[in-house]
Amino acid sequence: MIQSYSPSHADFIVEFHGEFSSFLKTRKSFIQGETLTVLRNLTIRSPKAYSTVQCGRGVEDNAELNSDFLYVNHSCEPNIAFDLSSTDPTEWHVRALKNIDAGSPVTFFYPSTEWEMDQAFECQCGTETCLGRIQGAKFLTTEQVNERGWVSPWILELMEERDA
Repeated sequence: MIQSYSPSHADFIVEFHGEFSSFLKTRKSFIQGETLTVLRNLTIRSPKAYSTVQCGRGVEDNAELNSDFLYVNHSCEPNIAFDLSSTDPTEWHVRALKNIDAGSPVTFFYPSTEWEMDQAFECQCGTETCLGRIQGAKFLTTEQVNERGWVSPWILELMEERDA
């Protein structure tokens, strides 16, 4: 563990295993539908980067998380969603898509918020429904995106426009 590390949220801890192998895990259990945290200290209108979450349709509609939630890794079978659907950013939160046991890694489906990612990658989630290369919702079918539990409204709109 990095000596200077201090968790940004009491219910979570980052496990550091090298530059690209770190991940966020829970310190307590959460039930499906429960809010894990309300997102605070965001930097909105950031340029798209590996460290941002898309928060709208626009090119600069991206938010830097500025917290340990930066370490939430991708999974094709996620256990959380970044719900940024409110027009009021103070309402943005992270929600459990399924029950999460204490000590479990926290994962989300990157294309649920990202139309076209800054850095595509080969998924290593190892789930039965793994999609392989993850580039953003633009490169997936509507069905592939919708079956993951949560999709941001702007992603649904962009898919509808693409498929019209």
